[in-house]
Amino acid sequence: MASRARVLAVGHTDVGMKRAHNEDNFDVIDEYNLYVVADGMGGHASGEVASQMAIDTLREFFRATHADPEATWPYKMDKSRGYEENRLMTSIKLANLRIYEAAQRDPKLRGMGTTICGILVVDEGVLIAHVGDSRVYRVRDNKLEQLTEDHSLLNDYIKMKRLSEEEIANFPHKNVIVRALGMKEHVKVDTMLDKPQPGDIYVLCSDGLCGPASDKEIEETVNAHSDLKTATKALIDKANSNGGPDNITAVLAKVVGVG
Repeated sequence: MASRARVLAVGHTDVGMKRAHNEDNFDVIDEYNLYVVADGMGGHASGEVASQMAIDTLREFFRATHADPEATWPYKMDKSRGYEENRLMTSIKLANLRIYEAAQRDPKLRGMGTTICGILVVDEGVLIAHVGDSRVYRVRDNKLEQLTEDHSLLNDYIKMKRLSEEEIANFPHKNVIVRALGMKEHVKVDTMLDKPQPGDIYVLCSDGLCGPASDKEIEETVNAHSDLKTATKALIDKANSNGGPDNITAVLAKVVGVG
């Protein structure tokens, strides 16, 4: 069996320059090697409720299944996937259901939802899961690569037809998400397994970072700071210096050893 990568991680969130309150949430759960960012939506603080529910559900599910690996799961195992991938996907599906049901019960929460992206360090590598347009990047050898694909109307258009850079920049519905937790009773979770190398840095972020800050700016900012805490704060500052139109959240997880 492969040896699990060792990871150091830090996170930071900021309300940004234009919003009255912060609907983002994140968690650095070292005891389960789980790192998560959630970007809530719905307004009137209900987005904050949704993102917090997502974070809480993942932590609670991982705690329950860690304490009792034979615990009954709310969803059947997908036999084509390994135990840990099923565990990660199930936690997100359970979060989706809880958010959806809460929104159905309480008119004040109607329409709330959240994106989510997370990484889980396992023996085989780094499992990545996401729903929505929060992203996971990897910086390897000073080069930034986006590992997730946005579940957004803009990305659907980009895939269907070749939009010019100008058309992408002026796209009128940039913030329309086509998949998120809480939108429907069931949700499809995208997953992948990445093979980490020592020195890799995984960047998890809400679109409040990767919207205002370009990939090049994110790459340069991460590479400019050897200290993770300083780098995370510098990413937030970069998004704010570019207008900070949304809440901004970033988690950096650095691979400090493999094997």
